[in-house]
Amino acid sequence: MHLTWSGVDTDPGVDDVLAILLALASPELEILAIIVSFGNTNVHAAYANVYKLYQAVGRHIAAHPDDKDRFPNYTPAVPPVLALGPHGPLHGGLHFAQYFHGKDGLGNITERHPDLNVSLSDAHDHFKSNFVTTTKSAIDIALNLLESRPERSITYIVLGPLTNLAMLNREHHQTIRTRIGRIVMMGGALDVPGNTTPVAEFNFFADPFAAKDLLCPVAPGSGLPLERVLVATLDITTPHELSFPFYIHRIDPTFDSTQRPSIGSAKAPLTHFTSSVLERTREIMVAFGKDALELHDVVAVWCAIENPPETVVEENALPGLSPGWAAVKRKFDIERMGEITRGMLVVDQRDDQTAYAPGANRSEVQSLLEQSHQRHGLLESTAVPAQVEMESEGLCKGPDEWLGHPTMHDGSLGGSMDVACIVSTPGKDALLRLLTERLWGANYDDMSHRQSKPAHDA
Repeated sequence: MHLTWSGVDTDPGVDDVLAILLALASPELEILAIIVSFGNTNVHAAYANVYKLYQAVGRHIAAHPDDKDRFPNYTPAVPPVLALGPHGPLHGGLHFAQYFHGKDGLGNITERHPDLNVSLSDAHDHFKSNFVTTTKSAIDIALNLLESRPERSITYIVLGPLTNLAMLNREHHQTIRTRIGRIVMMGGALDVPGNTTPVAEFNFFADPFAAKDLLCPVAPGSGLPLERVLVATLDITTPHELSFPFYIHRIDPTFDSTQRPSIGSAKAPLTHFTSSVLERTREIMVAFGKDALELHDVVAVWCAIENPPETVVEENALPGLSPGWAAVKRKFDIERMGEITRGMLVVDQRDDQTAYAPGANRSEVQSLLEQSHQRHGLLESTAVPAQVEMESEGLCKGPDEWLGHPTMHDGSLGGSMDVACIVSTPGKDALLRLLTERLWGANYDDMSHRQSKPAHDA
């Protein structure tokens, strides 16, 4: 088994916590650092959530010592560094996702389940010995992470806004280019609607400047080494779900909602923790018409588990992936200043063979495809207008010049870049099995009749 050294850059909300728990339960990874960012909630609440999940695992192992081996990253030989990251985006307003994740980031368990709260200053909590806190900046911790291991051996997993990685890249660009092994990020929406606005996914909406700096930079060559980047957009993450009826059937038969809160004395500590976190989430998702949690961040961690860094990869090549996984290069730019399009991935449909034709409503097309079994070309517009060259006099300044950053692009706001986006996984049932067995130690065998078919972007 290949061991992947990794750093997790996260804004612990509901699905982030499940993703981190999966990382703690995965022997393929060795977590060297956890960097906490603003995002789903403010950075201090998100930071406290790391303590809460470690406390839950610690209580579970204390009550069920035989389960200790199920969490190899909970008590590692070298504890990970826990660092406080950015409080807000590179530029622009500060946005949270507290409507969905709650003010505390975990469905408001702080008020509903005070037994799960943690005192950050109490040194008697034994679980705190399983990570090391620091007063160093998140940038310094990430830099130390890259310099502490051989070149191209580190996987950097981003589950929240890309702010810290963008700041690291601005200050230590050459170190990233020479030393980072792989970057797996969850963010963006290509051919599906956004989950924050009609066109934007939350992580890219929260800091579109950081996303553009890294993936579609104004100055050529100043972004990430794209041959080592994998993006899990909403297109591929959304179909991967934890059905709440399944959770009730296999994990916690007493799980319901905030109207019937979890009782810790009646179940395993880790199950009590996850059920408490999911209670409010279930109510919100049911209001949206779906009795399930979408596992966006969990997919990113799963990808890192199954796809370790490549030590040798050609520049501009498509990252190599394990069987069952597939990625394609998508050409897009990222809107930063739009009044209603902040964080949007603007796909260049003129020169992107993987994009649906202009004017297509992808969900309707998919439905018609299933009904008629016809090729998509018969169901969509294929009109692509000729490209028109443009000359401008007195070109207006772009956002970079407004913000005092010198441009290196003759006034251009940057161009679309070919970015590797995941389009297929081993299947949503495969991920559900992994979660069921690793997180909760539950038996998935009686669900074996459900064949896991490869999941493709929606």
